[in-house]
Amino acid sequence: MAPTAEADDITPAALTLKPGTSWQDAWQRSLAVAPEAFRDDQALNLWAAAWHADGRPLPATSPVDGTPIAGPPRLDADAARHAVRASLDQHRAWRQTPLAERKARIGATLDALTEHRELLALLLVWEIGKPWKLARADVDRAIDGVRWYLSEVDRMIDGRTPLTGPVSNIASWNYPMSVLIHAMLVQALAGNAVIAKTPTDGGLACLTLACALAAREGVPATLVSGSGGELSPALVRSPEIGCVSFVGGRDTGARVATAVADLGKRHILEQEGLNTWGIWNYSDWPTLTPLLRKTFDYAKQRCTAYPRFVVQRDAFADFLAAYLPAVRSVRFGHPLAVPDPAAPLPELDFGPLINTAKAKELDDLTTEAVSRGAVPLHRGALADGHFLPGQDTSAYLPPTTLLAPPPSSPLHHAEPFGPVDTIVLVDTEAELLAAMNASNGALVATLSTDDPDTYARLAPQIRAFKVGHGKPRSRGDRDELFGGFGNSWSGAFVGGELLVHAVTEGPTSERLPGNFPDYHLMP
Repeated sequence: MAPTAEADDITPAALTLKPGTSWQDAWQRSLAVAPEAFRDDQALNLWAAAWHADGRPLPATSPVDGTPIAGPPRLDADAARHAVRASLDQHRAWRQTPLAERKARIGATLDALTEHRELLALLLVWEIGKPWKLARADVDRAIDGVRWYLSEVDRMIDGRTPLTGPVSNIASWNYPMSVLIHAMLVQALAGNAVIAKTPTDGGLACLTLACALAAREGVPATLVSGSGGELSPALVRSPEIGCVSFVGGRDTGARVATAVADLGKRHILEQEGLNTWGIWNYSDWPTLTPLLRKTFDYAKQRCTAYPRFVVQRDAFADFLAAYLPAVRSVRFGHPLAVPDPAAPLPELDFGPLINTAKAKELDDLTTEAVSRGAVPLHRGALADGHFLPGQDTSAYLPPTTLLAPPPSSPLHHAEPFGPVDTIVLVDTEAELLAAMNASNGALVATLSTDDPDTYARLAPQIRAFKVGHGKPRSRGDRDELFGGFGNSWSGAFVGGELLVHAVTEGPTSERLPGNFPDYHLMP
């Protein structure tokens, strides 16, 4: 039946930016909340308990739509050394502060973060492209997680003392609140001054606001910007540093690991790994589809994402029937675009990648893999995205799925850190395990199999720290231990009380769990 003329005239309403959510709105609100930490269009560096208009601000744009935003005020190596020395002075005073007072100051900081929760989330949307729901979850996980430590820290700290120097934090851009701010506040609660380097690719304004709220309560925090290469001698090798906490890629992580091993320094180094999901003698396909869609949250830009599926060849047709509806239902686009001003912000699975360069890199890698024999099973289109009319979409990449990337392709063995899935078919259990262990260590993995005995036999042979049975595993906090195998982790394992133990001194005979050259923390 032919469509009616009336139906032909119906077109979707053009999207518009939600009122009150522009970058300028977020920036002006930040200036009003923490005028000491921001100046005109620039964020300041925090060291020696004061905000400094030093450093060389770099231009920056939002991955959301190319809007110019505040860039990092990059310090040089000499300025970073001054900041570290000042942090040591703060540390010596703070480690003598009674636990009750530390708890009160951290608690007050959490109250302030809660008061400005919406603003912190909005900054995350603009700076790193998180959809609104995920941005708020990042803020909430930081606040809720540290509140749990406030209620548990007395038993965790019993018989322990702070380190002799501050904790230096170098983290990736993807979770500024629930990873970086969370770690800093727990480290401070344990009696340490804390230092953080602003991630190069995003999160500056959010971190600046959060640190301003903490500094007002007397928490000894330092926040500086700069290139990793130039600041590393101060933030990693300085004798004043008591512990290095790193979250990032393997190349940089390997250099940090070498430095801290040479110095015998406490360290927590979380690095990338190719997390895999294996399918072997499995039949519960209706349960799998919603789990697969969930793996696309935040465009798989997280350390526990699943970009590789290792599938029993005989089950491939059934797997594809479960997988394709999941990937085809993924929603992506501008996180703040609405059909009318009164509409709620959209429920998206992901927004942009962190920048245009990353989107182009993955697009090029996909094209190259296909030219070498990979089979494109799904390639989304930007036209399917949720965008403002005429907006810059150069940082966006639709979901993509490739079958059998060639061994010569980086997509065969490395984590893409974007919405690109690869599928490898196998015929034997030995092939399954080899394909699931392709990156020499990972943080998480999952094995879907109907037989519990098969899972119990194969799971210990998968080189991932956490292995789920038919469901994804997460990083975890609080009571759950977290670490990694192989090249995905070095240093102290964390989670619950171990996060506190890793940044405090215990009995001289103590052996903390972790990946150390001699399997224990050096005295």
